[in-house]
Amino acid sequence: MTAETVEPSEVFTAYERIRDRVRVTPFEMSESLTAAAGVPVILKLEHQQRTGSFKLRGATNAVLGLTSGQRERGVVGVSTGNHGRGLASAASDAGVRCIICMSNLVPQNKIDGIKGHGAEVRIVGSSQDDAQIEVDRLVNEDGMTMLPPFDHRNIIAGQGTLGLEILNQIPEAETIVVPVSGGGLISGLALAVKAQRPEVRVVGVSMERGAAMYECQKAGRPIHVEERATLADSLGGGIGLDNVFTFPMVRDLVDDLVLVSETQIAQAIRHVYWHERQIVEGSGSVGIAAVTAGLVCGKGPIVVLTSGGNIDMALHHRIISGEDVDVTAKN
Repeated sequence: MTAETVEPSEVFTAYERIRDRVRVTPFEMSESLTAAAGVPVILKLEHQQRTGSFKLRGATNAVLGLTSGQRERGVVGVSTGNHGRGLASAASDAGVRCIICMSNLVPQNKIDGIKGHGAEVRIVGSSQDDAQIEVDRLVNEDGMTMLPPFDHRNIIAGQGTLGLEILNQIPEAETIVVPVSGGGLISGLALAVKAQRPEVRVVGVSMERGAAMYECQKAGRPIHVEERATLADSLGGGIGLDNVFTFPMVRDLVDDLVLVSETQIAQAIRHVYWHERQIVEGSGSVGIAAVTAGLVCGKGPIVVLTSGGNIDMALHHRIISGEDVDVTAKN
């Protein structure tokens, strides 16, 4: 593995490149979370982004960075849902063909959302690794360009624009709490934030079931981590054994990584709905789960990023109604 990094200047370039194509999402002080944490807690409502998640930022930056030849041959990606939706939207806006490959663990609402943005969807196997095989075939045989969910310079730089936006809106932020899967979001965000305010703490949160980046950091290298069914389904999948960017960037830039349980995630989905009047998917709720569980400390303000809102509404109804949801039933 050859470690590389993204430069802060690339995030600033991405900010200018995509600023007219993505939404500046709002933020709100949370009275309920502030009371629970004992310090000011502010929600950064990125789940209100166009397409329903932060993924549009990196995908747009990557698509706009394609050569003319790459644009003609089209793009392909593997996704648990939100990257696929963002890539499909960015490609459609640019007039570029897009194919998204997914495993059969991905919820139907996310498949439908991607198709709704004009992309072709191919369901392959029961893991991200299985879906990646089809991506590799399309690259090798059809000459398409793979734009991965996280381990890519332009993807990371695009996600990093969210860090710049947070500092512009909330310059007094002391801690920023970020959902973590493959690490593209937290790598870019931490890079952007610490380039300007290195004292700001960046804390990553994953689910206990299949927390790939957490386990890889604990092992000191990228390793295979079993992908398991979870309410935080957008955080599923590995970081790649040949990871180039995000593993070393998380290691060097992120202050802490914590895990939350399925029960805590469900409680967070209920909390943000009943107390904040927001519909946030499990993956976007893990930061709230970490705060309510007392896993994030600091004098505040604590900024909690709600990264996505593309939850199946039938599942959401069951969760907010207090029904027990057995995610293992998906296996």
